[in-house]
Formats: sequence, structure tokens, C-alpha cells
Amino acid sequence: MLSCLLLLVLGLSVALTPAVASAGPLAAIRAAVTPQQPPQQPPQQPPDPASPNDLLKQLGISGYADPLSAQPGDTVRFHVSSESATYHASIVRVISGDPDPRGPGIKEEVVQTPVNRDYAGQHHDLPVGSYVTVPDAPALRLSGSFAITAWIAPTTIPDSNLNPLAFHRSPVGTPRPQGILTKWSDASNTGYGLFVDSDGSLALWLGSPGGRVEKVRTGVPMHPWDPAQPGFYATGGIVPQHTQPRWYFVAASYDAQAGQVTLVQEPLAPPPNLNAQLPDATRVSVQRSTSIQSLGQNQASALIAAYWTKSNQVGGFYNGKIDNPRLYDHALSPAGITGIRNGGGAADAFANWDFSQQMSTTQVVDVSQHHLNGSTVNLPIRALTGHNWMRQEQDWKRAPAQYGAMWFHEDSLADARWPVSFEFKVPDNQKSGYYAAKLETANGSHYYASFWVRPQQGKPTAKIAFLVPLFSYLAYGVTGPTEFSNVALSQYSRYEDGGGVFYSSRLRPLSNMQSEATGTPQAPRAHGTPWQYEADTHIVDWLEENNYQVDYFTDEDVQREGTKLLAPYKVVLTGSHPEYYSEPLLDSVHNYLNNGGRLMYMGGNGFYWISVPDPTGTFNEMRRHDGTEAWQTAPGEEYHSLTGEYGGLWRFRGRPPNELVGTGFTAQGFGAITGAANYSRPYTRNPDSNDPRAAFIFQGVGPNEQIGNFPSLQLQGGAAGEELDRYDYALNSPPTTLVLATASGFGNDYIFVVEEVNNTSNVSTTGGVAGQPPNPLVRADMTLGYYPKGGAVFSVSSISYSGSLFYNHYNNNVSRITGNVLRTFMSGGPLPGSPVS
Repeated sequence: MLSCLLLLVLGLSVALTPAVASAGPLAAIRAAVTPQQPPQQPPQQPPDPASPNDLLKQLGISGYADPLSAQPGDTVRFHVSSESATYHASIVRVISGDPDPRGPGIKEEVVQTPVNRDYAGQHHDLPVGSYVTVPDAPALRLSGSFAITAWIAPTTIPDSNLNPLAFHRSPVGTPRPQGILTKWSDASNTGYGLFVDSDGSLALWLGSPGGRVEKVRTGVPMHPWDPAQPGFYATGGIVPQHTQPRWYFVAASYDAQAGQVTLVQEPLAPPPNLNAQLPDATRVSVQRSTSIQSLGQNQASALIAAYWTKSNQVGGFYNGKIDNPRLYDHALSPAGITGIRNGGGAADAFANWDFSQQMSTTQVVDVSQHHLNGSTVNLPIRALTGHNWMRQEQDWKRAPAQYGAMWFHEDSLADARWPVSFEFKVPDNQKSGYYAAKLETANGSHYYASFWVRPQQGKPTAKIAFLVPLFSYLAYGVTGPTEFSNVALSQYSRYEDGGGVFYSSRLRPLSNMQSEATGTPQAPRAHGTPWQYEADTHIVDWLEENNYQVDYFTDEDVQREGTKLLAPYKVVLTGSHPEYYSEPLLDSVHNYLNNGGRLMYMGGNGFYWISVPDPTGTFNEMRRHDGTEAWQTAPGEEYHSLTGEYGGLWRFRGRPPNELVGTGFTAQGFGAITGAANYSRPYTRNPDSNDPRAAFIFQGVGPNEQIGNFPSLQLQGGAAGEELDRYDYALNSPPTTLVLATASGFGNDYIFVVEEVNNTSNVSTTGGVAGQPPNPLVRADMTLGYYPKGGAVFSVSSISYSGSLFYNHYNNNVSRITGNVLRTFMSGGPLPGSPVS
């Protein structure tokens, strides 16, 4: 589940001294977090390698397809950025995307189409940075007195190292101005704007009609909000826990007639004493004279969290939260500023942008009579606690006025907005499957812009459907080299200011959603083991090799069309790690099973996290908390902005995966990287495997034969590994389920799921506390479950399982069992002795 992020954790854990490690996990934790004497230099977080654009350039060429799922007759558009002057494109059907020579290797078929040719290459940047844009209007072209107020929690303040163990050590990059609310043009030096200046203090910029500029600042840097504290692994800079903001009320008033500017930056006390005055040196109120008697006007749009630069591009992105920015068309007195700070003044505002309105959309509503409405760009995070959150309500729908904050980031992205480089119209007879535009340059760089071809809507071509876990691909979707996944816009990444990534868009290059994501045939594991897309092609290859006719659909297809899309199929197969599911998707699979459908759950840790797609299918949102995770949301922010539904794990919505497929996530381990023993294991048959109802599954398999007792292309020890699921009656695994086989005996490299670690009696490692037996819940259970009308679920409960299908050129008991189940399920005939009518 944590993928390469967890590998960093494991790398840290094995670095503990042998004495500490041998004393058990609790001693190791105590040793890691207990301050040492004398005090040592605070640990330095490794510097982030570069911006998303710098990372993307390292690939040489990249691109993305739109749409990702297409049927015959549809046109797929490809958007390409190339560092080379020319590149060659060819459409290929992907059969195997894992370059490891121990397996089938790269297998692809070129689709004959005029699209396959050379193209002129051109570099394109990613237009990163989130903000709000308000269209230019005469009412915004102020020439005289005005005032601006807002509540802000900035995360990027230069030279602010207040916490020596801070997850994020400000500043981010070079100190620079950050726009709060601006109608400013650097190109003409006209307009006005409220800023966090390059010294971290509040500033007002004024531009005269002749282009003369005055910048008035408080000169006192604000305290930064450190949005994520690091937890145990402080030196690794991972698994951040989001924190509550340090809010400031800020105000700027320009009195043109008096030639005076007033600036106020005031730190807020925590609720419920919002109006109390903190003894804080960053509380500043200054008055300065200005010689600017009127403002130069411009036709630039007004921006929140950014400003227009000299090149007439949006820049100066603000990092942090902003709540309820307001613009007044007159100067404010000190008493007026105090009144606004204490909750008044809204009716007098010329423009009053209330971020608690329309939180599920990109719309930004001005509730003043002027209706100067705007829209968000690049997905600032919405439905977040505001400056006035009283800590009594956790659901923004019940107290929306307390959720008026947006969190902006300089490196967020919704849409790369690259121009179309070429198009491919899917032929009428094109076979359903995994596809890509293979992009190649003369210097050896290449990239696969992946997409899928599904059958014509309502016209199935097979008895078998493969459900491509697109929502999980998006969650893990990295833009740039995969080794920099911590800063690469996946939902396992963090933004530059330390906060976790809530939204993941498909309209960008997804570097690990392609063949050869982990390396090349010459260096097949240069970037880790196969994961998600690459691992799923182990199943695709096995289906192809055994001549099964299969229709492929993505999560997005089922999200849109529901159970009726799945209903014609005798059997549906999942990928190796279908971890992220929306409610409509989960309902569709459940309804399919209740109506006699049959599911082969071909992986581990599936149906775990709640994922919410936006109505257009452009991006998915998630709110992490209380699970085995890469970061955790702050208190009060666990409900999605898109739908208002509760986020986190499905088990905490009363829908554990055990209820759906018989097993659920129990442990994870990646010992092949750290060198730990027992990093993957074979299954041993249980008595249920001798039940006559299971005879069809084990045809050709000996009664004492271990299943998958040979290397997997995922991990080397056996078919069960990486992430494991277990049968558990207490978690609603159906009592009629047959537990056919179990893999156990995993080493201490495996970590028990955090959501079930309540005290030292069930600590997180497999081995438990010294002197106690290993944790019996760390295992993988292969099961057969039953549904009404002949429905059934076969679950393998391991990510590594699919990597074992190829061993001995498909002649092995993992391949044999999989084929036995698939043939029986797709036959449509009754299952022997099914206990459910």
C-alpha cells in the first residue's frame, strides 16, 4: 500500500543498531524517539530534488492520453512533451509491461495505423500552482482608496525554523513574494495587491498610473503554519500527520486622500477564544505615508493566492490556507479593521469571496451585491477548516460557515493543458485491451502514454471482463521519475510545504502507469518491483497466453454505467491491487455478485480506501485517516469536498472488504529490498481445500502440495507477499466461506495494519514482543465465497500472486488453480454444493 514510501521506512528500520533491534520493536521505537545527550544537530530532511517540471524533463519525453478509456469509433488525443526535436509515435497493444527477463518480458503488438510516424517535438511545462481567478471588471479597476482583509495561514515563511524537528523547514526554494489578493500587473507596475512579501511579512503593493511602485510592509515575518508533523520517522520525511493552522488576521488600508497606508497582521488565538490577544511578537500594526495619490489601472484578472508577473504569466503562488478574502472600495479606520477581525464588516465589503459556498465545485462565490465571482485553478483543497472552526463539528455540511478555507500550493496541478500532438481513432474491430502510444526519441528515451480500449457500449465480445483499477492507478500516479514519488503529485506524495496530496488528475503524464515503469530489460528492477499497472500486465499476459477472450473496462466506465456494464459477463477479474474504490463502484460490484455474477479477486489489499471521482472524471479525491497510510488529514477535514461523504477506510464506513470478497487487508512487507528473510511465502492447503465443493479448484494439484512455492516476479520467496489479506469472521467475512489455503511464517519485515494496533499486545511487526509467538493475523488466506443465484468470489489475498503465474512458462500450480477457477466460473453452470440459493 505504501509502496516505495514504505521502503524508505524499512530502510530506516534496518539501520537501527543490532542491540536495539534485538530488544524488540518497542525498544527500537523508544531509542528512535528518545532525545540523546548531549544534544545533536537536528536531523536534516534530504532536499527535494527539484520542481515537478525539472523532474519531468529528466524523462526526455512524456505524454498522456485523453480519454483513458475509449471504444471503437472514439478518438483518443495524445499530448506530448519532448526534449528532442523529433520523436516517433506508434500505437501498441500492451500484453506484458514488465521488462524482467525472468518473465515473459515486454510483449506488445503494433497497431497498423497512419498515426505511426515521426512528429516534431516540443517541450511543454506543467502549469503548476493553484489559485483563484476573478475576471477583470471595471468595478475592480480601483483608482482611489480601498482596503483588503483576509484570514491566512501561510506555510512558506523564510528563515523560520521554530521547530527543529519540523517535517517541512521553511522556506520553500528562494524567498519570494506570494500573492494573497491581487489586482496587480508586474508588466505595467500598475494596480494593487496584498502579499506575503519575500521577508515573510505582510505587504501592500501600490502602482501609480505612471508605473511608479511603492511597497509597504510590516517588516516582521509571520510564524509559518507547519502543516504536517513527521511522526516517528522524522529523518525520512514521510508519513506526515496534518496539523491545525496558525491563523493570522491580515488587513491593508490605503487612504488616497490622506496618503496613508495601514497594515495589520495579527495572530489568532485558538478557539473558542478567537478574539483573545496572544502575547506574540508577530502582532504588528503599522501606518506609513505614501506619495502615490491614485492607482494605475490594468485589465488583468484579480487573483487570490497568486499575481501576474512581468511575463504576463500567473506566478508568485501562495502556499497555505486563505479564508474569506474581502475587498473594500474605501479606506478602513482602525476601529473598522478591528470590527472585521471580530466578525463584522461583511455587509460593507465591495467584494466578499466566501469559500464555504459551492465547495464541491470550482466556483468561487462573491456574496456581495457586485457578484464578482471567480473560479479555482489547479485544485486548491476545499472543505477545510477555517479560522473560525470551533472544533465541535467534524462534518463541513453541518457547519459550512466554519469551513471557509482553501489550501493553496505552488506545485498542485489539475490539467497539464498541453496541446494535442496527434490523435488516434479507434477502429471498429479493435480488440479490447491495454494500449499505449509508444513515444521514442533518437537518443533512446521512450515513454508509453497508456489508454484502454473497451468494447462498444452494450455489445460485449467475451464472457470475461477485466476491471482495470484506474482509481488505484491515479492514487499512485507519479509525474516524473518514479524514484522521486514523494514529490510527484500522486496521492502518496506531499506538496512542497509538507502537506499530503488530496487530488490526483488523469490529465498529466503518469510515469508509473506504463510499461517499463520499474526499469528496462537491461536493468529491470532499477526503480523497484512491479506495482499496479506493470504488475497487472502479469494477469493480462496470462490471459493472452491461455487464449481467453476478455473485455477490458476501467473503474471510470463502471462508475459511469453501473452494474449494467458488468451484468452480461460470467466472470469479472480484478487487478493485483484494486485498493481505491468509490461508493458507486463498490455498489456495482456488490450488485453484480448478488445477481449471480462471479468475481476473481486477483490481488491483495483491495477495496480499502474511499476514492471519490469528480463528475467529469478528470480527477479523484481522497481523505486519508486512521489507516495504514502515507499521510493523515487534520482533525475536522475527513469529509470529501466533492460529495461530502466521509473519507478514509471502507471498514470505518461499515463496509470492510471482508464482507465483499471474504478477506481484507492485514499486513504488508517488502523484505526483498531490505534483505529480510521470509519476504514472500507459499500457501499451504487447509482442510477446506478437501471439501468436495472445492474439488474443481484443485484439479491437478496434490493434496500436500504447497501453492506458489517458487519465485514470483513480484518477490522471490513465493506467491504470497507484499500486501496480504485474511479471512476474519469478526470483520464480516461470510461464515459460508471456504478458507482453502493459507500463507504464513512471514518475517518481522511484515507490518501488521496500523488500524488494528491498539496496544502492545498486538504490536505492528509479525514477530510481536520478545518471548511471544508471531502475530497469527499476519497471513494470506485463499478463499472461495458464495453469493445468491450462483454468484461467487475467489480471493487470492496477495499482491505477489499474479507475479507467480508465469513461473516455468505458465506450467505451475498457481497458473493451474487460476485456470481451474476461471473456466468453472465462466461456464455459468452451478457451483458444486453452493450453500446459497
